[in-house]
Amino acid sequence: MRIRGFLSSVALLGLVMGLATVSLAGKAQTFTGTVSDAMCGAKHMMEGDPAACLRACVQKGSKYALVVGDKVYTLDVKNKADQDALDKLADQRAKVKGEADGDNIQVSSVSPAK
Repeated sequence: MRIRGFLSSVALLGLVMGLATVSLAGKAQTFTGTVSDAMCGAKHMMEGDPAACLRACVQKGSKYALVVGDKVYTLDVKNKADQDALDKLADQRAKVKGEADGDNIQVSSVSPAK
């Protein structure tokens, strides 16, 4: 009986620790960088205005991106207001709040960087 109780306690502890790890993995963060698109990343391919290149790429199906130093994050934007904000901030610095998963950010808000 004591072994069964001990094993139940160990299993419960493992479950609690696993749930704590999952909740920490999805923690929202704030990223500050330059608004771009996933196709071009840090360097726009079209000559001329980088903002026009970004908008053309997004119109053709590319996702918005945020360039933070040498890293390019692809932005998963569900909210129309956030898409509009990214369009207005094309090739400008922005603060993006969201949950990162590797090179992707699930966006929860967008604002100009100060």
